[in-house]
Amino acid sequence: MALQDDGDKPKSKRMFINQVDAYHGKNLAKFLSRCVVGASLEEPEEEDDARSTSSSIIALPKEGCYEIVGTVKDAESQKPDFVKEVVNFENKDQLYEQLVECDVIVYDITQDPDQIDEAVWAVSEIHSDLDKIEKPKMFILISSVMTWAKSKSLDPDDPEIPFTEDDYRRRKPHPNFKEHISAEKTVIKLGKTNKAKLVTYVVASALTYGAEESIFHYLFKSAWHNAPQLLCFGDGQNVIPTIHIKDLAGVIQNIADSRPKVRYLIAKDDSNNTLFEIVKAVSSNLGTGKVKSITKEEALLNKDIEQADFDMLLVNLRMDAVNVKENMRISWVSESGMVDNIMQTIKEYKDSRKLQPLRICVLGPPASGKTTVIQQLCEFYKLHHIKIKDVIDQAIDDLKAQARRADTEEEGEDEDDNKAQEAQELLDQIQEEMAGNNNKLTDSKVLQFYKEKLHSMPCQNQGFVLDGFPKLKDHVENEEDGLFNATDAEEAEEADKEGNYDKKLMPEFMFCLEATDEFLRNRVMNLPESVVHGTHNTETELNRRLKTYRDNNDEENTVLTYFDEREIDIVKIDVTKDDSKMMRDTVEKMRKVIGGARNYGPTPEELEEMRRQEEEARLKKETEERQERERKEAEESNLRKQRQEEWTSRLNEVKREEYELLEAQSIPLRNYLMKHVMPTLTQGLIDCCKTRPDDPLDYLAEYLFQNNPQVD
Repeated sequence: MALQDDGDKPKSKRMFINQVDAYHGKNLAKFLSRCVVGASLEEPEEEDDARSTSSSIIALPKEGCYEIVGTVKDAESQKPDFVKEVVNFENKDQLYEQLVECDVIVYDITQDPDQIDEAVWAVSEIHSDLDKIEKPKMFILISSVMTWAKSKSLDPDDPEIPFTEDDYRRRKPHPNFKEHISAEKTVIKLGKTNKAKLVTYVVASALTYGAEESIFHYLFKSAWHNAPQLLCFGDGQNVIPTIHIKDLAGVIQNIADSRPKVRYLIAKDDSNNTLFEIVKAVSSNLGTGKVKSITKEEALLNKDIEQADFDMLLVNLRMDAVNVKENMRISWVSESGMVDNIMQTIKEYKDSRKLQPLRICVLGPPASGKTTVIQQLCEFYKLHHIKIKDVIDQAIDDLKAQARRADTEEEGEDEDDNKAQEAQELLDQIQEEMAGNNNKLTDSKVLQFYKEKLHSMPCQNQGFVLDGFPKLKDHVENEEDGLFNATDAEEAEEADKEGNYDKKLMPEFMFCLEATDEFLRNRVMNLPESVVHGTHNTETELNRRLKTYRDNNDEENTVLTYFDEREIDIVKIDVTKDDSKMMRDTVEKMRKVIGGARNYGPTPEELEEMRRQEEEARLKKETEERQERERKEAEESNLRKQRQEEWTSRLNEVKREEYELLEAQSIPLRNYLMKHVMPTLTQGLIDCCKTRPDDPLDYLAEYLFQNNPQVD
């Protein structure tokens, strides 16, 4: 291990990794940021190993670990916690300033072809400035085994002889990976000039898997979404070289620590799995177990597969990573390959993408609204609604289908024949038991069917909501048939650790809806007759069911006690206080308790439908707003017009009143004028006309003055 001069603390190194927000860069950076420099040169410690990746708990970085700096593919992405510094650059000179400060430079060109030119530029610039660089540099190029895709077999008579690093000069690339092999040759060439200042390595990485998955993600996603069958391209007999992403990081760690003499290395696990074997393993352990082979032409139409991924999935290469196996100390996560470690790989996939099942149980009296709220929960969280009638009907239909299979197949396999015979025997047993039990299934058979349903892949992938079941304490406390009891030795051992129940079946969230009998009767009475007719909600049936529920759930005898004893919180909700449509208030309370969804979120089709609905809602809102605006404008216009008319009418009225007032006020004056003024004035005008003076006005004035009746 590299130490400081005082020998007390490990000496860290600065490592550059491109695109630390992409699948490869992120997982490499996360792994290497927790690796102590030089740790791979020592024997790994069993308990305290900085390179261990099997634990789900992420260990904190130790002193002397690699300090990760790197670029990001998405400029909007935030700096990961495991990265010391994100390099943001506007030109290559700024990037180069950061590169020369690093001891180890790792460039991955397997996922983004645009990074090929940048990687070649980086190593070329460093090589051209070796005279100015004081600290020695290590450059590691992570390329793809696709640069071997068209290589001729080492022995035509024995095509199963694997390629090794010694054969790298004979490699022939896939037509779409010629730029990759050109970059490989440039990197190796530049590393031969001055090995004391610059040492270069090329790692031919097999197809990576693990964590949230990359090239195989389409398989895991389809299986998790319960696709009827997974697609295999072609006959699926091509051998695909693979390596777990954390094991690839282990190879990079060993190179950075040990500076191996070999400059070209193959990074691959020990498996030689075919494409069909990989698809079958994913389908069997995460999906339905069914695989459908399609032609390569049909595969190209799959929108989930890009051309580069398609090319890789059809590669047929047998390779052996000799130097990795013989000269490196790697704490393998998946040395024997994906198929042998499929359960661990699936667990990583679910954990990385937070695809954990939600297990919910909703109990309550009849007509309390259990089914109404459960349907909304299932729609929002994309869960499976588990109703007792559906469980029984599906189980019997499946048994009948299995029994018929023996009649339809002329020469079936012994195993299939045995299953068909067992299914028929079970059907006969069920019919016999129902005949002696008032045409009802026994509780043991119901519980058996429930366990099979809850253990099914859809319920284990997405989760489920139990609708009003279990009803009785005997359904859960029975030592042999208890609903949540473990079904095999391994589960039983795990169940004992978890509290004597199967953790995969036990609900995480328990809800109990509560209401008085009177409230429930009134609720049913207010339902339309067409809804109640033919159901269990007739008056007689409802009273019977309510009595049965109350008898089975008194204070001392209730199924809720089972969950209380196992410290599972039970949320009780009084539905009498919920007067919202479709009990949305109750659903909202449940959602607050449950939290966020644990799935992929809406599908592209659902997103498109949501966008369509949002667009329709937006247009509807705009139309309503426009109509409301036009209505208000019309109202305001009418109001203005009405006010104008009222104002005009009032103005005319005021004018009329003023005129009448003036008329009334002028009568005395007119009378006075007619009596005292007009006679004299008239006579004066007559005299003026007769006399015709030179100044009529003066004459008239003189006349009025002399003949004024009020003046003596």
